[in-house]
Amino acid sequence: MNKIINKKHNKNEPWFKWLTRELNSYEAFQDFASGKNPKNVAEDFIFNNSNAISEVFEDFDEEDHDTLNQFLKLTECEWHVFKILEKQIALKKKIRFVDFKNKKK
Repeated sequence: MNKIINKKHNKNEPWFKWLTRELNSYEAFQDFASGKNPKNVAEDFIFNNSNAISEVFEDFDEEDHDTLNQFLKLTECEWHVFKILEKQIALKKKIRFVDFKNKKK
C-alpha cells in the first residue's frame, strides 16, 4: 500500500494520499462552471493523471483493493449525508412559521 507515485516520484507516499491530494487540488469547479457534468470531470481527471495511475496499478495488490473498497464505501456514505442535508434544507424552506400571537383583528 505504500508504493506510490506522484508527479515528483515520492515513493513513500501511499497511493490513496496521493489521490486525495491530487483530487483536492484539481480545479473541478472550473469545469462545472463551464458546463461539464461530474462524470466528465472525473474522466478528465483520470486522463490528466493516467501515467501516475498506471504506475499505481502496476503493483496494486489485495491490500490496495481493500483500501479502494473502503474509500468507495466512505464516498457513498458522504454522498448520502449530503443528499440528506439537501433534503433537510429543502424541507426547511417549505416550512412557514405562523405567529399566532399577532392575529389580525
